Amino acid sequence: TGWATSTTPNSSAVDPAEVEAMQCLEEGTQKLEEGDVQAAKALYKRSVDMKRTASALFNLGVTHYHLKEYDEAISSWKEAIALQPSSADAHTNLASAYIVSPVSRPDLALHHLRVAASLAPEDAEIAFNLAAVLEACGFLEEALEQYKRSKEFGVDRAAMHIRNVSAKILGKKMKAAEDASKEEKSDPSA
Repeated sequence: TGWATSTTPNSSAVDPAEVEAMQCLEEGTQKLEEGDVQAAKALYKRSVDMKRTASALFNLGVTHYHLKEYDEAISSWKEAIALQPSSADAHTNLASAYIVSPVSRPDLALHHLRVAASLAPEDAEIAFNLAAVLEACGFLEEALEQYKRSKEFGVDRAAMHIRNVSAKILGKKMKAAEDASKEEKSDPSA
């Protein structure tokens, strides 16, 4: 005793649209695993149309990304993040889309990778991706720090990047010292 019982034999607290949306989501994932991206996209779209959930929008974004529909992927992932701001994966995927889209936005990619890294501080791949974008944007010291974190968490390929970025930092320091020494020599008042 003590359990609540239904007053009518068929009453249900479950929304049929929600059930169908979940079914479309699961079928879409099955299609995606089979490599049928178009069918997966159609099923995810139906799921989103029935019930806008972060996971349906996230997966819809994945299909758009695979089909190189970057603006649509960005839009889906932004909406998924609005519904579930703590999704490190959505932030990471959004950053990737910002990098590869025809009008690249490394500034926005950096923002979302930094958020992802703060949500999943021990995720080696996020640290590695953040390091790569930081390096591409010229933030070498911070890139070095992130490559070291990713190596610490098990990304072996980070070791080569650590050496390369360290060499770039050293090269910059040597160039700066050389430029400063040239200025001293050319300044007669020194």
